Amino acid sequence: MTNTTLNDGLARIVQECVPGCQVTLAHIIASPDKVLYQKLGLDPKIDYEKAAIGITTVTPSETAIIMADIAMKASGINLGFVDRFSGSLIFTGSVSEVQAGMEAILDYVG
Repeated sequence: MTNTTLNDGLARIVQECVPGCQVTLAHIIASPDKVLYQKLGLDPKIDYEKAAIGITTVTPSETAIIMADIAMKASGINLGFVDRFSGSLIFTGSVSEVQAGMEAILDYVG
């Protein structure tokens, strides 16, 4: 990512995707608020105090499908959303399940 300041003081950010596999985002939200689950359209029948949400974005975008498969096989996560066009993946489960899934994903793409 390139950040350049223009003459008018505004910043211009140019994002580029590189060939190969690039993880743009890999984040775990532990004990998220119930409203976040509802706004994301995730399963509302979860014990929110023990739950977590894993979020990843990757290029090439089709890799999100492989990452979803790896996370599901590595732990007991629930698949919330996978988009083969944008490379976004959202999954839920207990904090330990989401952590195990995220570690398996990062081991694979690493």
